[in-house]
Amino acid sequence: MPDQFAICLAFTLQQEGGFCDNPQDPGGATCQGITLATLRSWSDDDSLGVPAIRAISSSTVQAIYGADFWNKMQCGSMPAGIDLMVFDQGVNSGPSRSVRLLQQALGFPGADIDGCVGPQTLGATAKADPAALIATLSNLQTAYYRSLSTFDVFGNGWLARVDRRRRAAMGMLQTITA
Repeated sequence: MPDQFAICLAFTLQQEGGFCDNPQDPGGATCQGITLATLRSWSDDDSLGVPAIRAISSSTVQAIYGADFWNKMQCGSMPAGIDLMVFDQGVNSGPSRSVRLLQQALGFPGADIDGCVGPQTLGATAKADPAALIATLSNLQTAYYRSLSTFDVFGNGWLARVDRRRRAAMGMLQTITA
């Protein structure tokens, strides 16, 4: 299975944009989707401030997304399209949340929804109908966003992003099957 990291990363970076520090966003200051808290953890430097996130390099962004999101969620072992659905959602709402939504979409019983990608999750993902899984993930991601207390502030953007994510994932799937 080809590694689609560059394609998925390009999609996510286009969605995230540049620096933002919206006081209504619980994630705080971000740049290219990387939060200040994530940068502090990555660099092991709790003293970093807003200027550090504002000046984050593209190579650091790519390294963080590769290690803390793509690899952590094992997106490189997922079918094209599914990898984008899981990766981009993980960037926007956290890797564990994204994987729990994937496991829910795969029909895992509650006790098996742990937010960690292991052999069961990868096996079920490989066996699933990719188009149906993309549609189910899209519905679950939409429902998740609607459940958030900040939906009134950010909801329209989140739902538009889910729609763009779904369309891009279906496009990736059609490219592979063509």
